[in-house]
Amino acid sequence: MSDLEALKKEAALRAVALVQSGMRVGLGTGSTAKYAIEEIGRQLQSGELRDVVGVATSEASDALARQVGIPVEALDPRPLDIAIDGADEIAPNLDLIKGLGGALLREKLTEVQARRFLVIADHTKLVTRLGEKSALPIEIARFGFLSTIERLREVLPAGRLRHSGAQPYVTDNGNHIFDAQIPEGQDIAALERTLKGLLGVVDTGLFLGMAERAFVAAPDGVTELTPAR
Repeated sequence: MSDLEALKKEAALRAVALVQSGMRVGLGTGSTAKYAIEEIGRQLQSGELRDVVGVATSEASDALARQVGIPVEALDPRPLDIAIDGADEIAPNLDLIKGLGGALLREKLTEVQARRFLVIADHTKLVTRLGEKSALPIEIARFGFLSTIERLREVLPAGRLRHSGAQPYVTDNGNHIFDAQIPEGQDIAALERTLKGLLGVVDTGLFLGMAERAFVAAPDGVTELTPAR
C-alpha cells in the first residue's frame, strides 16, 4: 500500500469509529470511501458492530458493501444517522467539490439526508479556495447536452465534456458530466444558484454547508477539522 493509500485508510478508520450499532449509514464512493465500507463490513463480521444498514451512493459502492456483508437499502425519506464520503477539494469552511468519481448526484441526494456528514481525505485535498486544483463536475441531462453546454459556457467558459474512451462518460443515472474550471474570485454560493437554474443541469459537485467535520490524514497524523466559518 502506498503512503497516500495508507493515509486515506487512516482517515477512513477515524470516521468509522463514530459509527454505532443500529445506525443507517450513507456509504460514499471512491478510493477513500472504499476503506470506510470495508472497515464497517469487517466490524459487522467481527461483531464489533451489529444491525448497521448502508445506503450506497453508487452502484460500485452498493456492490462493495454487499460483498463485505453490509445490508444495503435504497434511499428513502428517513434520515441517515451518518454519511461518510471522500472529497476532491476541501475549503477551510468545509465546503467541498465532489464528483470526479462521477457519483455526485447520488452522493448529494444521500448525504443531504444525513444527520452527520463526515468527510475523509488525505492532505492533498485541502485548498484555500474551491476550484484551486480540481475541476467542478456538473451533471447534465444527455438529451440536448450540447445546448446545455452552450448555456454553461456563458457562466463558466473554461471546461469540457467528460469522456470515457471515445464516448461521452455516462453516470449511474444516465447523464453526462461537464468538468468546468472555476475562476479565482468567484462567489461560490452565487455560482451554485446560477448553475442550478440553468436548463439541462441536473446538479453540481458543489457540496456547500453540508459537512460537519473532516478527517484529513497527513504524514504526521490525522487532523479533525470543523468548519472555520
